[in-house]
Amino acid sequence: MNASNPEGHQGAYARLRSHRTLAEILATASEFERTARDFYRGLIPRVGKNLRWLVEELAEEEQRHYDLFQNLARDPAVEDQIRREVPTPPSDSRFSDCIQLPDLGEHPDDQAILQYALGREQAAMEQYRALAESAPEGPIRDLFEFLAREETAHKLELEKLYLELVHSGGV
Repeated sequence: MNASNPEGHQGAYARLRSHRTLAEILATASEFERTARDFYRGLIPRVGKNLRWLVEELAEEEQRHYDLFQNLARDPAVEDQIRREVPTPPSDSRFSDCIQLPDLGEHPDDQAILQYALGREQAAMEQYRALAESAPEGPIRDLFEFLAREETAHKLELEKLYLELVHSGGV
């Protein structure tokens, strides 16, 4: 490293961060799903009855996704694959930012909950879709493809619910 050439250092760092191992990606995805699960679980007693079912369902979905990542990371059949590097998706920073949770207050309104959930689903959909495109064929790619489809479906369901809520005058 040449101290007189800080741009060279930044360029080397950028090249290093342009690729990540699948193990690193799985760890970030696990944390993404875990924080969402915990957030939704903590939100359940604070939401109105009209959205409680949704928040409970979101917590359960995040738990299932977390379990998928945990099981895959421990699977000896993918041990070699998770050491491989893949390009870091452009959506990675937004996805990682979702690990930081908002404070929706003691009595969050339905619109704020739905907006937050929609943002998370969008970030997850983009991230998993990009990872599915770059992961090697096999169980890891299959998981990312499955999750990309699932997050897309969740987002569409949430958008429909959001529009119903907005048009019914509920927000």
